[in-house]
Amino acid sequence: MNDDGTVELTLTGQTATITINNPPRRNALTPAMWRRLPELLDAAAADPAVHALVLTGAGGTFSAGADLTGVRDLVGPDSPPTRAEERLAAFPKPTIARVRGHCVGGGCQLAVACDLRIAARDARFAVPPARLGIAYPGPTTRRLLGLVGPARAKWLLFTADQIDADRAAAIGLVDEVVPIEELDAHVARLVDTIAQRSQLSIAAAKETIDLAVAGRPSAERDAFWQAEMLRAGDVAEGAAAFLERRRANFSWRP
Repeated sequence: MNDDGTVELTLTGQTATITINNPPRRNALTPAMWRRLPELLDAAAADPAVHALVLTGAGGTFSAGADLTGVRDLVGPDSPPTRAEERLAAFPKPTIARVRGHCVGGGCQLAVACDLRIAARDARFAVPPARLGIAYPGPTTRRLLGLVGPARAKWLLFTADQIDADRAAAIGLVDEVVPIEELDAHVARLVDTIAQRSQLSIAAAKETIDLAVAGRPSAERDAFWQAEMLRAGDVAEGAAAFLERRRANFSWRP
């Protein structure tokens, strides 16, 4: 392994997995690792076989955040972390953060940019820009706000204190908490469930929700999805599968 860490993409069936790999530094992300992330996201997005993306960390931790030895390269409105986060948030298919251990700073920033967050019981979360004199980017703050609400977002940002997985689930930062030994199987089942559903329905829901959270609801995009639903064959297939008590074979692809 490169001493400076790597970010790796693996494709297995319908799942793309991006792994943050820098265990000696608890998977802290160097500037080079941040810059690599958008390239891997683009590669996964372009693969028609991919139905979902899982973001995780090597070993027993997700990510302790940005490698602060290169902090001057990691702040600002067009910084590598901001570009990577925005590319992840815009990924066209469902994204799942699989979290063990530390999910702090830039690691938490990436987890929040995913659609769903599944955490093991040993996971720990913190949003520490106030410890570092960093003004959290507006889009990042709004995503956190959309998950936990204004008072809890302020608490996380004002204190920079760490919380455990159960507290993270209680405030909405995490969707599910599972035992460590069940994490992989649980995430695999979730991906399999998503892959069985209508990809048209999922793509429409993801875009509509994301636009609403960003304060940019679009009647034009809603009309597009309604027309696409009528054009595609997923509704007829879904109804037929329900009546015939079989698994649906949805055919729509982006």
